[in-house]
Order: sequence, then structure tokens, then C-alpha cells
Amino acid sequence: MRITVLGCSGSVSGPDSAASGYLLTAPGTPPVVMDFGPGVLGALQRYADPGEATILLSHLHADHCLDMPGLLVWRRYHPNRPAGRALVYGPADSACRIGVASAECGGELDDISDTIDLRGWSDGQVVEIGELTVQARQVNHPPESYGFRVTSANGRTLVYTGDTGMCESVVELARGADILLSEASWTHAADRPEGIHLSGTEAGQIAARAGVGELLLTHIPPWTSREDVIAEAKAEFSGPVHAVSAGDVYVV
Repeated sequence: MRITVLGCSGSVSGPDSAASGYLLTAPGTPPVVMDFGPGVLGALQRYADPGEATILLSHLHADHCLDMPGLLVWRRYHPNRPAGRALVYGPADSACRIGVASAECGGELDDISDTIDLRGWSDGQVVEIGELTVQARQVNHPPESYGFRVTSANGRTLVYTGDTGMCESVVELARGADILLSEASWTHAADRPEGIHLSGTEAGQIAARAGVGELLLTHIPPWTSREDVIAEAKAEFSGPVHAVSAGDVYVV
């Protein structure tokens, strides 16, 4: 299993990266994209046909889903568009969120069911996509939000926190993972709000408590110091720590 970083800028797209989007590839498996924020559709075209992708949406904040209307255009109007509908997993109100963003006029709702086979998440749900097994766990973030544990056919595991504050469910989700792809949106300052995002310190604490093999930091906004977040995580976790960049590829 490989993970290619399509976008990793936190909360907004940045000068060097799209917002959140991560491509998973594995033998016998269609391209899988975790989150589909602004700029991800363009980045995906460098590596895979967007019309063949299965999409996993962790939650419906704009920086994680608002290139989905572009995917609708791709699948509806591309001259070589694939038959059938795109398989998309997401929170309960995904059809409304995407449909409003894709509508022709304000106050309207685009019926996306012609193009997307939309399936809802539930806490603890397990789905099979080709040779990959994906478990979703609800995490601590204001809308309905999920982290994912992805297991390959040979038993290797990648855990993606999505957006979350500190919570036990994300620690359990990450338990023993080979790679933890964790958001780290800010430093561990006293004035940061709780229950929204992780600091570098908290990402490192989760990695240490869960006993993961490697920690990859992501979702760092343009206004947050990458170096400070990395230093915080390294102070808590003794294993390898890296902050990802757009275009990075990791083998799990």
C-alpha cells in the first residue's frame, strides 16, 4: 500500500499545497482518496484517473470536501467518463453538503445520485475496497467526523486521524499502526480551543500511547510553524516523525 499526499494544508489551501487529500494505491484495488478538499481534484490527475476513484470523506468542513462538485463535473461531462457511479463514503449529510455546493443557483440542491453511490459512515463500521479493509471511528471534531484505519492484504496498517481533538477513540484507532497520519494544526499553546484540533504535542502523545511505528504530521495551516509542531511531536514520541508535503509518497 502506498499513500501519496495530494494536499496537506490545514483549514485552507496553502501556497505550496492543496487542502486535505490523500491517495491510497494497492494491488487489486481502485484508487482510494481520503478527503477531497480544494485543489485535490487537480493534484489527483497527476497520479490516477479521477473517474476511477473511490472517495472516503472524514467530515464535511470545506477544506476536506469542496472539490467534490468538480468530481461531479468530471464524471458527468468528461468525453471518456466511466460507466456507473462513483463510490463515496461520508457522514450523514454528505448528499446535502455536496448538492448545495454543486447546485446551479442559490437555494437549490443538485441531486447527485445520478453520479455518486453515496454510503454513510457509522462508528466502528468496516468496509472492503479491493484488497484494503477500512474501519471508521468517530472522533472529536465539531461536525460528524471520522478517522480511518486502513489495513492492506499483508496486514500493514495506516491510520488517518482526520480532524480531531484529543480523544480515546483516536488512540484506540491508532493502536499498533505501522504509520499514523495525524493532523497537528497548532502548537500546544494555552489559549488554543479544546475539542477541535491536535497540537504537535498531542499528536506525539497519541503516537506514543498507541505504539505506532512512524508518525506523519499533516493538516498544518500556513500560519502555523511546521518546525515547532515537529519539535513538539518529537518531544513526546521517540519513533520517526515527519511533516508531510504535497507530492510525498510513503510505502506502508
